[in-house]
Amino acid sequence: MLTPKQAMFVAEFLVDRNATRAAIAAGYSEKTAEAAGSRLLRNVKVSAAITERNARRVEKLDITIERTARELAKLSYFDPGRLFDENGKLKPVAELDEVTRAAVESVEVDPETGRVKRIGMAKKGQNLERLGRHLGMFTDKVEHSGRLTLEQLVCGDAGAGGATED
Repeated sequence: MLTPKQAMFVAEFLVDRNATRAAIAAGYSEKTAEAAGSRLLRNVKVSAAITERNARRVEKLDITIERTARELAKLSYFDPGRLFDENGKLKPVAELDEVTRAAVESVEVDPETGRVKRIGMAKKGQNLERLGRHLGMFTDKVEHSGRLTLEQLVCGDAGAGGATED
């Protein structure tokens, strides 16, 4: 069972996944919030509560890999030409197909005339890259030359490249 402060931390952490902010919101002092947040995330009960609440949220929202990939595909493959009819006039929103509607991020309307001034569309390139990463098409290649000691690897001092201090 969580303490009231821990329960508040869990609820606040799930808002934006910022442990320091969540600790402050849960009543920990601003001075110690960073350490408190880190400590709370390592607490077995708090960690389990975060995992359980997050799993319920994912299930409730029907967030799946398949659905996410399907939505990325919509944003990646939309055709802006579908916004217009055969005469080149902008179609009413009700006539747009599901894929095109999903790709519309914003619509700016002139308040005086009620006419559409600007339509913001999803960034195809960015979404194609996301989809490609999901499919494993792109891998980040890391090259390394030189030697690292076990101590450098363990201590995180990989930038020394094998050099030692005197």
